[in-house]
Amino acid sequence: MGRVNSSTATVPPDDDGPLATLGAARQLLEETKLPLELPGAQASRDDVRDAVAQLDDYVLPRYRSLDAPLLAVVGGSTGAGKSTLVNALVGRPVTRTGAIRPTTRQPILVHHPDDRGWFSGQRILPNLSRITPALGGIGDGGRAAEAGGSSGIDDGGKAAEAGGGLHDGAITSLVMLGEDTVPPGVAILDAPDIDSIADENRRLAGQLLAAADLWLFVTTANRYADAVPWKLLLDAAGRDITVAVVLDRVPSGVEDEVETDLRSLLNAQGLSGADVFLVGESSLDERGMLPDAAILPVREWLQGLAADATSRAGIARRTLHGAVRSLGGRVAGIAEAQRAQYDAGERLAADVREAYDAATSRVLDATRDGTLLRGEVLARWQDFVGTGDFFRSVETNIGRFRDRVGAFLTGRPAPAVRVETAIETGVQAVIVDEAAKAAEDAHQRWRNDPAGRHLIGAEDLSRPGAGLSEKVAAEIRAWQGDLMELIRDEGQDKRFKARMMSFGVNGLGVVLMVVVFASTAGLTGLEVGIAGGSAVVGQKLLEAIFGEDAVRRLAQNARRNLKERCENVLAAESRRFLDRLPELPDGAARDLDRQAKVLQKLGAEA
Repeated sequence: MGRVNSSTATVPPDDDGPLATLGAARQLLEETKLPLELPGAQASRDDVRDAVAQLDDYVLPRYRSLDAPLLAVVGGSTGAGKSTLVNALVGRPVTRTGAIRPTTRQPILVHHPDDRGWFSGQRILPNLSRITPALGGIGDGGRAAEAGGSSGIDDGGKAAEAGGGLHDGAITSLVMLGEDTVPPGVAILDAPDIDSIADENRRLAGQLLAAADLWLFVTTANRYADAVPWKLLLDAAGRDITVAVVLDRVPSGVEDEVETDLRSLLNAQGLSGADVFLVGESSLDERGMLPDAAILPVREWLQGLAADATSRAGIARRTLHGAVRSLGGRVAGIAEAQRAQYDAGERLAADVREAYDAATSRVLDATRDGTLLRGEVLARWQDFVGTGDFFRSVETNIGRFRDRVGAFLTGRPAPAVRVETAIETGVQAVIVDEAAKAAEDAHQRWRNDPAGRHLIGAEDLSRPGAGLSEKVAAEIRAWQGDLMELIRDEGQDKRFKARMMSFGVNGLGVVLMVVVFASTAGLTGLEVGIAGGSAVVGQKLLEAIFGEDAVRRLAQNARRNLKERCENVLAAESRRFLDRLPELPDGAARDLDRQAKVLQKLGAEA
């Protein structure tokens, strides 16, 4: 039965300079979040994932073990002949070949038995568990990994399924095969197709190539100029990785022409040092194997590398430093993406705050410009104070005025309550209406922004939140209650108490509300005389009771209290939007920028 090992990738504490730098880079990348759906955000998230994977899979392990065997990853397009090449290099079928695509579903790492210790643990590719068949290789028809037989993994690729290699379509394991025909010092890894129809296969192919010390890149005579292989080859050039290109199925008679054209393309893309091996069109034997002579130059090249410790060390260092430089460039790009995320979050938050701040300003304007003394409030105020004789009494002395108002108020059934109710209804309507405008404005701004649109999803936030009207009404009643407390507190002075009691706390509270709201702005015609004049009368009445300074202080406190309550209500409404914004720490992009420079400097120290 196959053995499955698993572990998680960690970076242990290390005081060494490069490892400490790389560990800090990994932690910073691990903490990087790009939650907003901006253009290019998914590609940047992939960059973060791939950067962490490359650190875990290759860079950190190679820094710790510069003398470890080289890992040669065999990669290429679908049907290029990767598995056929690996089988030929090993000398027998160890990986599946066939017409059904993709053929390589399970990555196979073939190594010399003496090198097993370098690869059996989680030194490299730590997130892939290891499957070790009991005996033999792959393709001999056995069912070892599936049923405990003796030969290993059959043509159906059952090892992954039996040993836990497939989970929800993702490949999570690596098959380990020890073969004497593989020279010690170099291991060969057969990777999935870089252009596989399966997303997970393509992702894993990229991950394995990023973990390689050198590439054996397999393409065909009629596909070597395709875009997909060249995208990866350009990445290899940027990393200074050692590349050997195996040009498969080259028709007889055109070898020189094809090789010249391929070398010209490699030179133009910065890969002039790449080795090129041509494999002519050949018939496969009954086991699906190429003639040994067809791949002899490739085998000799690998054997030469394996035999030369100095060359191996040079390849390892060059690839490692190139990978770190490339990683620095990738981190710089991630920093830009992080900056774009932060800016977008600030922009979305500003859109909401502007909408609700404008609503708050309009509400407060309405409480200052006399607008609230229209309609029902004005009518109830007229009922409360009367007209005619009430206003004419202002022209006489304040003592007679106070006596007449006192008699008037005490003779009416709870007149202040009706004014309070009208004010509550009026202020409530203004706040709810402005909250609706703010919601519509903020909703539309977010709908016009890709990131905001994703945060809203299918929800309609263009209307006020549920229960807003009741919340506003409660706040207004609480404000009115606070005004009454202000009047009571002011009336604790014995000098004011008797005069205050003659009008009643509620009556004086209503007068204070009208004073807070009154101005001639926004009123026209008769309204100016009625509302403005009423406010003047009310203010004189309060001044006669409490004094001018006290009235000024009462009005200021009342306005401040109302302002705070309006701001709090609308701020709470804005949370329906703002709470959807993810946390995007300021300074994260700067930290990534600094880390990118450190990595690029480290990579240049080759």
